[in-house]
Amino acid sequence: MTLTEEQKRERIVRRIARELRDGFYVNLGIGIPTLVANYVPKGMDVILQSENGMLGVGPYPLESEVDPDLINAGKETISEIPGCCYFSSADSFAMIRGGHIDLTVLGALQVDEKGTLANWAVPGKMLKGMGGAMDLVAGAKRVFVAMEHATKDGKPKILKKCTLPLTGVEVVDYIVTELGMMEITAEGIVLREIAADVSLEQVQALTEPKLLLPQGGPVRMAS
Repeated sequence: MTLTEEQKRERIVRRIARELRDGFYVNLGIGIPTLVANYVPKGMDVILQSENGMLGVGPYPLESEVDPDLINAGKETISEIPGCCYFSSADSFAMIRGGHIDLTVLGALQVDEKGTLANWAVPGKMLKGMGGAMDLVAGAKRVFVAMEHATKDGKPKILKKCTLPLTGVEVVDYIVTELGMMEITAEGIVLREIAADVSLEQVQALTEPKLLLPQGGPVRMAS
């Protein structure tokens, strides 16, 4: 089955949402990661932080609920949960740099087998700057990458070595794509989970480094 872009993204963020825990402070990066806000398990007490100065980000608002003054770091309109608060960017980055973010979810252009991340610069395209990603990969307790497994022309985004300008060296803990969930370890990339509609051979064909398998093999990713 060929997935649409929307189906790929939903699969990715649903899986990442399962990593959330009560009491977590979580930062969601621009792009696919922001969609995690729509899949926080019901009843779970998770505080989402936006680096432009907000604690208590809610899911995307319905059209009738949009407040143009409420935006995230990607300039998208958002909602707020009860008890949310606002502060300066200086305070926001003090939280990040101070190690108070339990988990961050970031998009990526490339990730290599040692967990080095490139997610901010494409050669030949106008640069907007790295944003807060450099601080997040250095300050967050766990770093998840949420991205499609390959480029639009079918080339691997998980490489032996990144070729684009780097965001952080050996900083990624987990990669989640529409094909599976991978853990970065000292030995290499371990394929912990694999999507139900793909084979190991298909995943490996779109991954440059050799994937390692856990004892008993990868489990099937819940749909």
